Amino acid sequence: MPHLTILEFPDKRLRTKAQPVTAFDAALKQLAADMLETMYAAPGIGLAATQVNVHRQLLVLDVSEEKNQPMILVNPRITTSEGSQTYQEG
Repeated sequence: MPHLTILEFPDKRLRTKAQPVTAFDAALKQLAADMLETMYAAPGIGLAATQVNVHRQLLVLDVSEEKNQPMILVNPRITTSEGSQTYQEG
């Protein structure tokens, strides 16, 4: 699988609004796999599709210590939050 190019600030494409995913097909599965490979190689704990210039509501992440529990979120929604955290972005 190829590593995708990660867009970095101040690239204006990062401000493009991501559209909902409507097709849950082989292409989406491949994109998620490519994004996971790219995220692990970066290295990082998460990667949004917009960061690889695909403006769909798709996020991959792995916050496990061993980096062996990947999660793929499609059309995610934040419904509640508690407290606040500040982290350095990529």
